[in-house]
Amino acid sequence: MLNQRNAAVEWSTALPAFLILVFVILLNTSHTVHGQLLQLGESIWDGYFQLRQDPVAPECDPNMDIEAEVQARLAAAPVVDEFDLFAAPPPDPEAMRKSLMASKASCAAKHAAYAANVEQITTGVEIFRILELGVADIGEIGLSAERILLAVLVLICGGMALFRRHHIALRPMETVMDYKVAALGQMFAFAVLFYSVYSFKNIAFSAGVEVKTEHAVLHWMWIIGFAAPVFISIYQFFVIPEDAKPGGSFLKAQLAVPLYASMAVGTGTYFIITGHPAGVAIHLNQMMEMSQLFLNVGLYVWIGMLLKRTEMTQKVFNIFRPFNLAPEVFAIVLVALAALPTAYTGGSGIFIIAVGGLIYLELRRAGTRRQLALAATAMSGSLGVVLRPCLLVVIVAALNNEVTTDQLFGWGVKVFFLTTLLFSVYALVTRKSTGNTATLNGQAWGEFVQALKPLIPYVIIISVVLALYGIFLDAYLDEFSAPIILPVLLLVILAYERIAQEKAVLKRENLNVDYVEKRLSSSYDDLKHGRDSMEKTLRESTSEAIVHIGALLMLMGMSMSLGGVVERAELMSHIPAEFSSIWMAMLVLVSILVVIGMIMDPYGAVVLVSVSIAGIAYQAGIDPVHFWMVTLVAFELGYLSPPVALNHLLTRQVVGEEEVRLSKEEVVGENFWYRNEKILLPLVTMATALLMVAFIPLAVGYS
Repeated sequence: MLNQRNAAVEWSTALPAFLILVFVILLNTSHTVHGQLLQLGESIWDGYFQLRQDPVAPECDPNMDIEAEVQARLAAAPVVDEFDLFAAPPPDPEAMRKSLMASKASCAAKHAAYAANVEQITTGVEIFRILELGVADIGEIGLSAERILLAVLVLICGGMALFRRHHIALRPMETVMDYKVAALGQMFAFAVLFYSVYSFKNIAFSAGVEVKTEHAVLHWMWIIGFAAPVFISIYQFFVIPEDAKPGGSFLKAQLAVPLYASMAVGTGTYFIITGHPAGVAIHLNQMMEMSQLFLNVGLYVWIGMLLKRTEMTQKVFNIFRPFNLAPEVFAIVLVALAALPTAYTGGSGIFIIAVGGLIYLELRRAGTRRQLALAATAMSGSLGVVLRPCLLVVIVAALNNEVTTDQLFGWGVKVFFLTTLLFSVYALVTRKSTGNTATLNGQAWGEFVQALKPLIPYVIIISVVLALYGIFLDAYLDEFSAPIILPVLLLVILAYERIAQEKAVLKRENLNVDYVEKRLSSSYDDLKHGRDSMEKTLRESTSEAIVHIGALLMLMGMSMSLGGVVERAELMSHIPAEFSSIWMAMLVLVSILVVIGMIMDPYGAVVLVSVSIAGIAYQAGIDPVHFWMVTLVAFELGYLSPPVALNHLLTRQVVGEEEVRLSKEEVVGENFWYRNEKILLPLVTMATALLMVAFIPLAVGYS
């Protein structure tokens, strides 16, 4: 009974976000389904596009008496005054007759087409078009509601991250002072956000322009959504978790304030001082204009949480175990392999949230020292952001007509191999001798083949699901369909694993009962006793995903606001319009891009760079493709660079504070490199890559 009660409580918080994510999948699938229905209708009924609506009968008369009409028009014509030099000439009966004959023929054709269309609208057409138009209506409703869906997702997930104290900060809350200062910071942040959205609402409603219902709903949602957390923060200021350590330093506690709160207070204060209190709200609403993109962020995080609960990833890792790879070699392999799923998520931070915990756990199982495991986990999402079909690259191409996705992805492959090579070199040069060597004997290869066999069902499932999408929906796994197909694929995999587990139980217990009946009763018993089940998997994965989604989306929203401060303060105007050389231009731009990567999320940063910096680079003679490759690498270096080091913060969030603490204890007495390897290895790798990507093309005359 207790487990059922806990499940109900967990679903009460997870269900709204779960329904939104499922609706987004159905919405985007409906667009594809509708396109296929239109093609199917056209293939069955020639000219189906004209049959989608009931035809309207032409108003003209196909049996018109032409001679009578000519005479009637002549009689109705005004009398011409022969002394009026400017009068119109008298009507020509013959010309009128020819015109009426042409009109009669055209009218007859319209009536014939109308009759043909009416004849074609059979019962089958009527049933089919009810289905087709219904799917179209779902898509239209969804498109108009996307902004509201994103706002609801931000508020629900952000609220849960606040309630569970799960937002991203430079250091975790440990002491009583940490909790109080973090709660106070978030209270001020939400107060600023409330004042901003309220000011924006007043401006919008008093501008003398009609406010659409959708926008009015958004205004009130933000107002209510940001007012409630103020009171939650006040409550958290007074109610401190029992496991909090007593005391604490007020100055150190500043680092425990979530990053989004610091951004909100900082940017909000700037906008208020400059007489533009609605500034934060305006830039937050710009996020709503890219609602599909940020909804996909939520889907990708959910995908990661589902993937985390499958056995597939463990079985993939198992194929490397027979070779007993050295920890450094295994880290290289995992970081390189992680590039492909990163390319589908569109951001290194999203990938770390989704799969970083699995990568770290597997590295530790292989005997990898904690500092190296943390370094590899933080960098696991950094190599794939330049590979097809990364959504970030697609956005760059969409915002900049000077580059195409083919050009960027073409260079991206070269950058990927470069960064992989550099990571391999630095990891091997700094390796520690552990006695592990690759075992390339016949026994190892035999174990390798055996480890491949459990993956065969997954290969079949993945192939079948992708084939079904391709055959019936003409949808293939790319940057647009990945967030829609992957959740369905993972749910199928989880269902397969569940059925396989139940079959194994039945076989082991040798129970002679009907399989379906046993499966249902087994699932019910799982629910009662808290064991794994499909319901439990969905509930836990969604519950875990919502706090990560909330933390990421709030940080992304405040990054948009930070970009607005940069634009309004005209900080980029201080960059020289002309440089003494292209080398100097590249050096200055690289420095600025790294700083932007340190303080902003990738999507907001791309928008800012497209508007403010890209033109300066082009004017300085830097090739657009070259510039954007430099930008993407610089961003990744920024995400790995202190003092913020966002990818390291996300790594700490998914692996746990205890592992980070143990990583420090593990290297006591070691040299400087090994004491700081988790920071230095990714930093040196990406810094070297950035210098090479930025300046080698200049040396060979590419730009």
